Amino acid sequence: MKICFIGTGYVGLVSGVCFSDLGNNVICIDKDREKLSRLVNGDIPIFEPGLSELVRKNLDAGRLSFSDDLIGSINKSDIVFIAVGTPTAKDGVSADLSQVFSVAQLISKKIKTHKIIVTKSTVPIGTGDKIEKILNKNKKKGLFTIVSNPEFLREGEAIKDFKYPDRVVIGANDKKVIKIFNELYRPIVNKGAAFVSSSRRAAELIKYASNAFLATKISFINEIANLCEKVHVNVDDVALGIGLDKRIGSRFLRAGPAYGGSCFPKDTKALAKVGKHHNSPLSIVNAVINFNEKRKKDIENNIYRILHNKIKNKTICFLGVTFKANTDDLRDSSAINLISKFIKKGAKINYYEPSGSKEILDKQKNVNYFDDLYSATKNADLIIIHTEWDEFKNLNFSKIKNNNKKITIYDLRNLYDSKSFNNKNNITYYSIGRPVNA
Repeated sequence: MKICFIGTGYVGLVSGVCFSDLGNNVICIDKDREKLSRLVNGDIPIFEPGLSELVRKNLDAGRLSFSDDLIGSINKSDIVFIAVGTPTAKDGVSADLSQVFSVAQLISKKIKTHKIIVTKSTVPIGTGDKIEKILNKNKKKGLFTIVSNPEFLREGEAIKDFKYPDRVVIGANDKKVIKIFNELYRPIVNKGAAFVSSSRRAAELIKYASNAFLATKISFINEIANLCEKVHVNVDDVALGIGLDKRIGSRFLRAGPAYGGSCFPKDTKALAKVGKHHNSPLSIVNAVINFNEKRKKDIENNIYRILHNKIKNKTICFLGVTFKANTDDLRDSSAINLISKFIKKGAKINYYEPSGSKEILDKQKNVNYFDDLYSATKNADLIIIHTEWDEFKNLNFSKIKNNNKKITIYDLRNLYDSKSFNNKNNITYYSIGRPVNA
């Protein structure tokens, strides 16, 4: 099929490249010519394992191309995916849909033949209806069909998630269009993915509800972890015991810092705003949002206690600063929030990050990036394991001890068995939801 993706951000780029790898002819559109020039040369602006190789493969095969010609690309395509950003608006809660509607306006003025227009961006319920009104207003009735096809890609696992998803969701009221998408996704559905067809509004809500539920599971186990610390219980035992219940499941029951990234923070807020707008308050979602903000303060206060409230002139080493492993995404990362707080209190920050140094941190005074993990930990008063990168799961503590006479570790991801530190001299190990060294 002939497809174009408007927007080469995370969702648009990954989805467009993966569709081309399934044998479709795909044009990825962006107005940033410098970015397009990099992409044409196989230079990927985001950190996503395997994506660079997939781009080069499909560029060479002639199935993938990049362009800044929006109208020309749309007119060459049968299916047009809108994959532009929908960040949190200035009010701090709503989704900013200005880019989506701007694209819709451009499409409405230029299309000459029938197009299937698909919202791939995460958008609130009713967005497809508004896009439809924009196109109808410009007398293009009958030349378009609006479809919702939400994405469920995890950063760091996006290619796998695209090719082997749990489900493909198509929101459309036209049976002919549903058949087209069944054919488009046939290679994926044949591998076992469920094909879910629904109304357009239902598809829009499925995406928001999915992210809100996953955020709820994270917040739930973090709240249980707080209780575990008070009653001297290991949260890992609790998570295992409840996760084996098939009605609950073990995924996303990993205690740790507040959730972050590009999806959960903005999508939970946007969903809560939708509920309020329709006079149907989402009390559970609101509680999750509030707890996640509190979680940031909980972790901060724990660090103060570990350092006996003496932060000034202390050297704190962060192992990982991205919100999760296998991505370079810093959005709503707990590390960024913590580092900002500690600098203001006079601390010195060292950090090692497998995805490279971060400009937002390197601009700050008393923050130093190290390209070697063990150099970063040297003479640190506290080592914080913030992100669950694989290389942090097998640290050489003897090598760290050569740099530090005494080691204090705060493991925010529970990568280690706390009991293993009982007999290790000069290592004090703290983790989440577990008794100290027990």
